[in-house]
Amino acid sequence: MLEERINADIKQAMLNKEKDVLESLRAIKAAILLLKTGKGEVNEAAELATLQKLVKQRKEAADIFNQQNRSDLAEAELFQASIIERYLPKQLSKEEIETAVKSLISELGATSAKDMGRVMGAASKKFAGTADNKVVAEIVKGMLG
Repeated sequence: MLEERINADIKQAMLNKEKDVLESLRAIKAAILLLKTGKGEVNEAAELATLQKLVKQRKEAADIFNQQNRSDLAEAELFQASIIERYLPKQLSKEEIETAVKSLISELGATSAKDMGRVMGAASKKFAGTADNKVVAEIVKGMLG
């Protein structure tokens, strides 16, 4: 389970005196504990969604820091995002997503932009944890629009 893996990695980071890694791992642990507080027992899909949210937050913060010429803070956010991404499954490439979306559209018989909600619902389940929904939405919109 993810929580046990995080706890073991926290201990190792403490022993190795890796302050930056430790900060990232504690953020993951806090997010998972918060999730468990709200829902009780948590499944793997919920954990992956939480990790993706953490990565997205870090990357958005880094973009804002870069716009404000604070590359030092942006680097710290991107470092944390890279640590969190270690616990996510391998992300699909844009080409892999396009291929899967094409087959999904043909399976569902989608033909126009009206079917986007139905396709996105199926795509969200299919790509859970392996693709950014924003990228998937752009691809679906391009294929149906």
